[in-house]
Amino acid sequence: EKFDIVKKWGINTYKCTKQLLSERFGRGSRTVDLELETQIELLRETKRKYEGILQLARALTAHLYSLVQTQHALGDAFADLSQKSPELQEEFGYNAETQKLLCKNGETLLGAVNFFVSSINTLVNKTMEDTLMTVKQYETARLEYDAYRTDLEELSLAPRDASTLCRLDTAQSHFQSHKDKYEKLRADVGIKLKFLEENKVKVMHKQLLLFHNAISAYFAGNQQQLEQSLKQFNIKLRPPGAEKPSWLEEQ
Repeated sequence: EKFDIVKKWGINTYKCTKQLLSERFGRGSRTVDLELETQIELLRETKRKYEGILQLARALTAHLYSLVQTQHALGDAFADLSQKSPELQEEFGYNAETQKLLCKNGETLLGAVNFFVSSINTLVNKTMEDTLMTVKQYETARLEYDAYRTDLEELSLAPRDASTLCRLDTAQSHFQSHKDKYEKLRADVGIKLKFLEENKVKVMHKQLLLFHNAISAYFAGNQQQLEQSLKQFNIKLRPPGAEKPSWLEEQ
């Protein structure tokens, strides 16, 4: 049984390698679904662009985290000097309060950006990747289909003796099996691409709105609008002093 499995694998590998080399050197014909392959290439290009956004958003999270930590330390230093410098107590005091407020807003913004990063990461590395795995199976099935189609066409041109007729029947059976597999995976890819596009639009509509609202509110100094942005998308911040990883560590 194991020998038969290895034998079938070897024959299949040989036929597919032969077909692949034939296509690359322009000697063999290749089945092409122009509409589907255009959609697949568009998905790969979209994934590359979204990976770029994800990388930049992670960098932004790291910079914001460093900024908040610096503001927190600066606020503590101002508060300490406010207690020890009577002649500048008021000036150090309101600077300490300003840094404290900036830290709070910064933590809120980090919550929004972190949620944005997490959602884009899921879209790119899970949802899109799952569809591309099906695409890889489809492309393998397409190569096998063409390999066995070519094999059948070559046998059809050979002299019709008893041996050839027997091989022809076997080749026809293998061809039909690979054709069915190819057509099923082609349909699967089409369905997954359709649902992926719908999901991508839904996810990005929500995430881009969140990102815009949070960034705009933060740099406008609108604390109420910033907090409202997180409530709108049901984002919960960790409470002060909670023993959880920092926003940066969670990346």
